Amino acid sequence: MRPLGRFAGVVTAVALVVGACGPATKSPPSTTTAPSTTGPSNGPSTSRVPPASPADVRVYFLHGDELDVAHRAVTATPRIATAAMTDLLAGPTPADVAAGVASAIPAGTRLLGLTIADRSATLDLSGAFAGGGGSLSMAARLAQVTYTLTQFPTVKGVVFRLDGQPLTVLGGEGIVIDHPANRASFEALAPAILAEFPGRGWAVQSPLRTSGTANVFEGQFQVEVTDSAGQMLARQIVHASSGTGTRGEFTTVLSFTPPTSGPGTLTLFDTSPKDGSRIDVVQIPLELVAAK
Repeated sequence: MRPLGRFAGVVTAVALVVGACGPATKSPPSTTTAPSTTGPSNGPSTSRVPPASPADVRVYFLHGDELDVAHRAVTATPRIATAAMTDLLAGPTPADVAAGVASAIPAGTRLLGLTIADRSATLDLSGAFAGGGGSLSMAARLAQVTYTLTQFPTVKGVVFRLDGQPLTVLGGEGIVIDHPANRASFEALAPAILAEFPGRGWAVQSPLRTSGTANVFEGQFQVEVTDSAGQMLARQIVHASSGTGTRGEFTTVLSFTPPTSGPGTLTLFDTSPKDGSRIDVVQIPLELVAAK
């Protein structure tokens, strides 16, 4: 995890980049099945039409001083971006908090409107969104929203409004957002390796597909699966689509045979060019399911 000192220039970078950034990095498609959970209930059904299957969406929070991802199962709906924003504003669950996840978005922030047209989302939030916190908090909350909405292929940038009025500057330090924000606007807040699939606690079988984005030296890092005793079940070298200063996408598949079903861990990491030690480590707890 990056030390806070590394973010001394984050606010300046955001102020300069948000107004003049290129196309957002495209999020990799979902390739792993979410846990079998159901979306919110709207009461007993009186129709013979079966209820909509739950859809998996990602909501972006913070782990320390970097962006992190959590998954939510929502009832499938044409307004899937609205459902994702609703879950983002609801904040981390107790399980998220136990995993060290937090949100920079002030409690009480309400979603007033969301429209998508011409690959841009126009988001209207209540004024609480601009309250409290310093410059890093302001940048982080903008990043959380932008990452959450740009997971959808119909959204490449986000235009912010507060209480119906255009938002062009946020916070006392003056973070300029007078153009649609995209993921590249907040690269300074993204971890070197951002694993977006699978989600924490998912029950998985072999082969396991993992995907996300990375900005590491030459776009290369490693991923492994271990069981509850720390025994390595699989290891793979991963090549992102780009690296060394630019963020690329990655998808890889690991095959393994756990001796029994039980807890396991998916670990993604780079190695230090100085001493070969592990750096930029990401660990995702999983429930490994042995093949029958």
